[in-house]
Amino acid sequence: MNDRQYFEGVRARPGLYGFNGSYKSAVMFLVGFDEGRSGGLLRGFTEWLVVRKGECSGFGWQALVLDEALPGVDSWGWNKLDGSTSEQEREAVDLLLSLLLEFLAVRDDVPALAHMYAQYSALHAGAGGSGQE
Repeated sequence: MNDRQYFEGVRARPGLYGFNGSYKSAVMFLVGFDEGRSGGLLRGFTEWLVVRKGECSGFGWQALVLDEALPGVDSWGWNKLDGSTSEQEREAVDLLLSLLLEFLAVRDDVPALAHMYAQYSALHAGAGGSGQE
């Protein structure tokens, strides 16, 4: 079973994997899984989300997903969860897993991954950065 197949199962039956509907628990699960893979699961996920959004950001994937999941909340990072409903958190978890699956398809396709990193570099170069971040 590859990562994509595994996380398709997680998305289909999150409770089986210990997800309780909370975004923080889903993030901790992914961070732990990523650590178990020496950072190999999520390497490039933040960059892919930045390219997908089309604008530079200093935020990590956790905040970038929340920004998309809760667009009407005027906060950043974990603060977006303040006052959120359990339904909003479940939707954020579902979005996180959906985005992860999309990313894994790119991560596992070398030309697509190279193209994504080139786009990421171009975004940073266009923003006045060196593209060496």
